[in-house]
Amino acid sequence: MNDPTTASLDQLNAFRGALAERMGIELLEASTDRVVARMPVEGNTQPYGLLHGGASVVLAETLGSIGSAMHAQSIGKIAVGLDINATHHRGARSGWVTGTAVPVTLGGSVACYEVTIADDEGRRTCTSRITCILREQPPGA
Repeated sequence: MNDPTTASLDQLNAFRGALAERMGIELLEASTDRVVARMPVEGNTQPYGLLHGGASVVLAETLGSIGSAMHAQSIGKIAVGLDINATHHRGARSGWVTGTAVPVTLGGSVACYEVTIADDEGRRTCTSRITCILREQPPGA
């Protein structure tokens, strides 16, 4: 997929990457203003049966990276991850979690998204922030 700014959800789901696919992440909505996806808790738990914190970070990075890539493409650049952090507020044991990424800033050299993740009851389980640096596209990209 060469242009994520005009891609369908099916194309973006194919673009999301092998890890996101393995974790069951399903994109529901995607634009530079808002990226939404869900992920099953089952199969993504730690030994105590709770959603693994790393799984939440994978969901957050997937959403922020897609939004950043869409923004970067619109200005002729590519997005590369620079920083991610996460605060885990509560555990989830079953069902799905849904992540929503909204931009904090969309500049010419940096894109930053805040990602909130909530369980099926709408309770926040995690808050994350991802920052991507925007670079010139390498030749042939």
